[in-house]
Amino acid sequence: MQVVFKQDFQGQGMLIPLTLEELVPADHPVRTVSAVLDQIDLKPILRRYKAGGTSSYHPRMLLKALVYAYMNNIFSSRKIEEALGQNIFFMWLCGMSKPDHNTINRFRGRRLQQTLEPIFAEVVLLLCEEGLLNIKDLYTDGTKIEANANRYSFVWGKSIKTNREKIKQQLKELWAYAKEVTASEINEDTDPSGFDKIDATKVKQTIAAINTAIKEAEAELPKNIKQKLAYAEKNWPAALDKYEVQEQIMGEGRNSYSKTDTDATFMRMKEDHMRNGQLKPAYNLQISTNNQYITTYSIHQNTTDTNTLVAHTQEHISLYNEVPQSITADAGYGSEQNYQWLEDKSIEAYVKHNQFDRLQHKTTQQKQPFSADKLYYNEADDYYVCPMGQHMQSIGTYTKTTAAGYSQQVKKYRAANCEGCPLRGVCHKSQGNRVIEINANLNRLKAKAEELLKSQKGIEKRKQRCHDVEPVFANIKHNHGFKRFMLRGILKVKVETGLLAIAHNLRKKVA
Repeated sequence: MQVVFKQDFQGQGMLIPLTLEELVPADHPVRTVSAVLDQIDLKPILRRYKAGGTSSYHPRMLLKALVYAYMNNIFSSRKIEEALGQNIFFMWLCGMSKPDHNTINRFRGRRLQQTLEPIFAEVVLLLCEEGLLNIKDLYTDGTKIEANANRYSFVWGKSIKTNREKIKQQLKELWAYAKEVTASEINEDTDPSGFDKIDATKVKQTIAAINTAIKEAEAELPKNIKQKLAYAEKNWPAALDKYEVQEQIMGEGRNSYSKTDTDATFMRMKEDHMRNGQLKPAYNLQISTNNQYITTYSIHQNTTDTNTLVAHTQEHISLYNEVPQSITADAGYGSEQNYQWLEDKSIEAYVKHNQFDRLQHKTTQQKQPFSADKLYYNEADDYYVCPMGQHMQSIGTYTKTTAAGYSQQVKKYRAANCEGCPLRGVCHKSQGNRVIEINANLNRLKAKAEELLKSQKGIEKRKQRCHDVEPVFANIKHNHGFKRFMLRGILKVKVETGLLAIAHNLRKKVA
């Protein structure tokens, strides 16, 4: 028998040449991308273009190219440029247009800033009309994605504070020594111990006063003191100016940033091969989903999820001009501030507090039989009853401010006499009478959340959350390999997130 090969005619001409339309299957995902984005209003982007000059590539074509690229795990502008010249589906989608990587990157990094969110919302609403999801019942979670920044070019807020204190302490020592060895009095206004916050101007004034006093007294200083004064005069003002700039960049609520992307904060990243994770410059990505479709996304510089829920939900409200009916989230979001805000907005909060899961076990209940939450409270006369039956009367209220700046009202109750009590070692271990601190509003909100979570609907919500929002992160990060942003700066990172979200939703639609 003889082997037979199929014939190929590389140079064969065709009487009727094929078109790209014939090469793209009718049910191919690229057609869905084109059909959906053809319905989107691009007025926000068109306003960013100025008349005059040479012609520009149409933003709809560039947006289609970017969304389809992100659907296919192509995130580099150079790789997108390459695909536009080689991939039949990109050629069909863009009508054989071939913008270079600079054009693609400028469009993604500049034109789409603050204009992509309305486009994303329109895509979500189109999917809602098809009955694929709703924007009323949200499942919220967060993850950290590494920034496009050097992992070792960091600035720490704690280090700045420590260095300021060192300079202040050394300046106080120099000032005290100069005051001791000089006969003349040094201006008390330049005493570093009276400074609330040390800065370059105060350092210059203090060193100038020290030098003037030494000169007037004609005192002979030891060599090491002279060297310290010269070093301080030369280096400390510049260092304090640098710290001032760094603190302004860091802003409030952050304790670090990267020098190569100043918007990125160093966060503890979950790594498969490391138990505690590694500190890397990153952004905190928050998403809300419904039926595994992303309904809202937001980027934060906070390392914890607790302080992101209010801002994230506000973005959802401003995007759709509609308040969601319910939000389901894990214990990372359970704080008084979040509970109160959700209650004020009349949003059902299926949000666990930090002790919810632990308190479901009987062993936990048995380990702390005399904790403050298990004591009887007489609401009419405002007192608690200790395990021995004594009344614990109120001794005052104070305001406690959280790290996020939220004010909490905490009330103290003290037992009448704990001396000789047989339960003393088990009930409490403080030296005096037992004092408990009660945040009545937080306890009320926790009880309300527990009631919702333990209801039949709450149990269904908790089960749904596990396979609604968490698989979305797994799909983006592990299945499609997006673990590090390509662009720098929080505004550009938000654009990338929007492209990821649109790509995910359209990819799920055609799945």
